[in-house]
Amino acid sequence: MAEPVRDKRSSETMNKAPEKPVTPNESVNLEVFAGNLARLVEVGGKALSAYLKPREEGEAKHEMSDEVADAVKTLGKVAEYWLSDPARAVELQTSLGRAYLDLWGAAAKRLAGEPAEPVVAPDPRDRRFADPDWSSNQFFDFLKQAYLLGAHWADRMVREAADLDEHTRRKAEFYVRQIANAVSPSNFVLTNPELLRETLSSNAENLVRGMAMLREDIDDEGHIKIRQSDPAFFEVGRNLATTPGKVVFQNDLMQLIQYAPATESVLKIPILVVPPWINKFYVLDLTPEKSFVRWCVNQGLTVFMISWVNPDARHAGKGFEEYMREGPLAALDVIAQVTGERRVHTIGYCVGGTLLAVTLAYLAARGHARPAAAPEDRVASATFFATQVDFTHAGDLKVFVDEDQLKVLEQRMAERGYLDGRKMANAFNMLRSNDLIWPYVINNYLRGKAPFPFDLLYWNSDATRMPAANHSFYLRNCYLENRLTRGEMVIGGVALDLKKVSVPVYSLATREDHIAPARSVFLGAQYFGGPVRFVLSGSGHIAGVVNPVGKAKYQYWSGERPAGELDDWLAQARETPGSWWPNWLDWLKALNAETAPAREPGGGVLSPVEDAPGSYVKVKA
Repeated sequence: MAEPVRDKRSSETMNKAPEKPVTPNESVNLEVFAGNLARLVEVGGKALSAYLKPREEGEAKHEMSDEVADAVKTLGKVAEYWLSDPARAVELQTSLGRAYLDLWGAAAKRLAGEPAEPVVAPDPRDRRFADPDWSSNQFFDFLKQAYLLGAHWADRMVREAADLDEHTRRKAEFYVRQIANAVSPSNFVLTNPELLRETLSSNAENLVRGMAMLREDIDDEGHIKIRQSDPAFFEVGRNLATTPGKVVFQNDLMQLIQYAPATESVLKIPILVVPPWINKFYVLDLTPEKSFVRWCVNQGLTVFMISWVNPDARHAGKGFEEYMREGPLAALDVIAQVTGERRVHTIGYCVGGTLLAVTLAYLAARGHARPAAAPEDRVASATFFATQVDFTHAGDLKVFVDEDQLKVLEQRMAERGYLDGRKMANAFNMLRSNDLIWPYVINNYLRGKAPFPFDLLYWNSDATRMPAANHSFYLRNCYLENRLTRGEMVIGGVALDLKKVSVPVYSLATREDHIAPARSVFLGAQYFGGPVRFVLSGSGHIAGVVNPVGKAKYQYWSGERPAGELDDWLAQARETPGSWWPNWLDWLKALNAETAPAREPGGGVLSPVEDAPGSYVKVKA
C-alpha cells in the first residue's frame, strides 16, 4: 500500500516567512488589486463550472454522500454519549468555556502590554503555525489558540466517550481530525498571516494563479486531483523506473520484467519481487540513486519484477486466487523456464507480501498431500517488506473497514467492476491530511505556486484501480475477519496454515509505519513455521524500505527471532546506523552463495515482449 509521504522540502518552502513583513501601504496597488479580483471571479467561475457540469448532467456520481452519512452516524454516537447525561454534558461545556475565558484573559493582558503565557501551544512539529506572526501578532495568536482549544476539546469528546467500541472510537477520531484539519485558520487567506502578506504584496496575483491551477486540476468527471508534485517533471521510463531490462512474459494480470545483469556472475538463485497492486511497482525503482532494484542488480542478483495491470471492468471477477495463480505462481514457472532454476528467492511488499504469504501457505498445503509441491521445492526464501499477515493491530486503514462500509463499497464496485483509483488515493491522503492535502491546497491554490518536483510524491499520486472481486476478498478476509493467521482462509479449495511455511523468512517492519504498523508486522512474523529474522527500520512505510545505502539516512534494529511484544524485543535489539539493505543481502548469501554466469533477459528461451518498465505500469487510473 501506498504510504503518505511527507515532502519536507516543499513543506518548509510553503511555511518560510519573508525576511521583511509587507504592509498594505507599502505594496498594494488598488487598481491592480481590483483588476486581479475581477480576474479571480472570472477564472473561479470557470473552475466552478467545470466542477458542477458533470453533476448537473448526471455524469458524476455523488459518492461523497456515503462518507458524509457514515461520519454523521459515527459522530452521532459520540454526541449521544455526552447528551445522555446532562451533568456530563454541562461539565464538558464548562471545561471549554473555562479554556476560552483563560484565553480572553491572556489576550487582555497582552493588549494592556503585560506579559502573558500562551494558554495552549501547537506541537513543535506542526508546520502550519511556523510563521512568526502566528505568535508575535496578537490577532493571529488569538486565532491560533482559539482553534487549538477547540480542536483539543473535540478530540477529548471522542477519547472520553466511554461507551464507544474501539472501532467506532477510531472512526470518530479520524472524522474529528479531518474536520479540525479542514477548518484550521492556516487554510484561509484572511486568517493566515503569510497568505495575507503574499496576497497584498502580489495584489492578489497569487489567487488568480491558484484558481487557474485549480481549474487545471478538475478533470472531465468533475473530480479534483490535487497535484503533489510537478507532473511534467517525471515520466515513467524516462527518469523513473529506468533500470535496464525486458518484459519476458505477460498475461491478463501482470507483466514479468527481468532486469539486465550488471555483473559477469550472479547469485545462482534468482529473485522474484511481488509488489502491491494497490500502487505501482516502481517505488522500488525510482531514480537510479534510490532504486532498490538497481542496487540488487549491481550486487549480482538476477531480479524479476511483477508489474500488475491497472485493472478495468474486464478484470472485475479476478479474485485473490487468480492474482495468486496468474501472479507469483505463473512467475515462478516462467523464471524456472528462463533460468533453469526451480527454486527462487521471493520478496513481497505490503499487500504483495500478504499475497506472497498466501501463496507459500497454499504451496505448503498442497505439499502436505503432494510432497513435490512443497514450498521448499519452489521457494528458497521469503522476504517481506512492511507486510501484514495478521491484522489484529492493523493500521489506520482499518478505519474504513466495517460491515456497513464494505457493503456500500461493494455496491459501488459492482457498478463499474472496480474501485476507482481516486478512492484509494484519497483514503491514503486523508490519513495524513496535514501533510498530503492541506499544504498543497495552500501552496497550489492560495499561493499559486507549483509544487516541488518530488519523485515519491509523483509515485504517490500515480494511483491504480482495484478489481471488485480481489479487493472485496482482501478487505473481508484480512482486515475485517483476519482469517489468515486463524487458519480459516481458503484458497483453491485448501485451508491455509502459515505454520506449515518452513522456508527462511526475513521480515522487515518500519518503526513509524501507519499502514502496516511495526507491532502488527512483528506479531504476524511469529506465525511462520521456519526460521525468521525480524528487522525494524527507521522511518515509515516507504522511506523505511526505500533507504539507499549511499544516503545512510536512517538506522535499523536486528535481534532474536520475534516473540512476545515488540517493545521487549526492541529493548534487546542491536541498533545499526544506515541502510538495512546490506544486512538483507548478507542474510540471503548465507542461505546460498553459489554463483552462475550472468543471465540475459529471456535467457534465449523466451522472446522479450518489450523494454522495461513495460506498458502495464504506464496505464493511468
